[in-house]
Amino acid sequence: MDYREAGVDVEAGRAFVDRIGNLVKRTYRPEVLGGIGGFSGLFQLPSGYREPVLVSGTDGVGTKLKLAHTLDRHDTVGIDLVAMCVNDVLTCGAEPLFFLDYLATGHLEPNQLAQVVEGIAQGCELSGCALLGGETAEMPGFYQANEYDLAGFCVGIVEKSQILDGSRVQIGDVAIALPSTGVHSNGFSLVRKIVDDRGFNWSDRPHDLNGKTLGEALLTPTQIYVKPILAALKSGISIRSMAHITGGGLPENLPRCLASDQAIEIDLFGWDVSPIFHWLAMAGKVKPKEMFNTFNMGVGFVVIVPPDREAEAIEFFVAQNIKASTIGTVIPGTKNLVGLPE
Repeated sequence: MDYREAGVDVEAGRAFVDRIGNLVKRTYRPEVLGGIGGFSGLFQLPSGYREPVLVSGTDGVGTKLKLAHTLDRHDTVGIDLVAMCVNDVLTCGAEPLFFLDYLATGHLEPNQLAQVVEGIAQGCELSGCALLGGETAEMPGFYQANEYDLAGFCVGIVEKSQILDGSRVQIGDVAIALPSTGVHSNGFSLVRKIVDDRGFNWSDRPHDLNGKTLGEALLTPTQIYVKPILAALKSGISIRSMAHITGGGLPENLPRCLASDQAIEIDLFGWDVSPIFHWLAMAGKVKPKEMFNTFNMGVGFVVIVPPDREAEAIEFFVAQNIKASTIGTVIPGTKNLVGLPE
């Protein structure tokens, strides 16, 4: 017997690494040392920092991958993977430096996984970080045929004196929302249950999705907010805190960027809820409270700014084609939100 008979094709693995080499190099920053194929990735810290602090984050794509597998479309989930990590690292004011991925599958399908890596490389380019390396694990018998799993790891950097951790937020500050592109990468267990239990198909075209099929709308990748946020910070926009709206929606994530004695009063009419959420609520008969506790409801990222800088911040993002809007005000409380459906 040999390893190939056991289900692992070493030569195919080597060929796959060679195939994605140009995708990886496309993301390189000047600080990258060496190339792919070694035991580790090397990255030199950027110059100009007095007290540099490294910031790390890790995440996956969750059961959104099941939809990608079902539709045999793999060019967007790599963007999701990068977005979930870099947006988290960004919340403390850090610039993402480099990214690594872990890709595991039962059998290496080069065309399928090349699409995945293409998405990862695109996500790295959109966030300005280098795809420094990764791991592709072929594990026969561990995954269903043509299925794979993803995990991502990101490292960023921020000046110690400029870390945003909620301590700068003051009563009266305003919360400005940057819109999501849809469901992003959270809540797909409920999404799939709604579609399966109610007898819908991923090819259905609900009238309120602008001609898109359910599958197309739901596979829209997570928005990456790195470049506009970093540009805002560098331009002098007074951002006091930030939140990435992921699993648990606004109720779980927005309070994380506040001090312990603060809350936010939410204006439910402050932003446009994406059509996909209206469809999910109606199709699954999901109560408003559960919708807000599960999905981002059209808000992908939130920045907290002083009230006298509100208009300036909104104008800045609008100039970058981001439809920013005020969705709440910081009030005394205990890290909760006031005004959401009960």
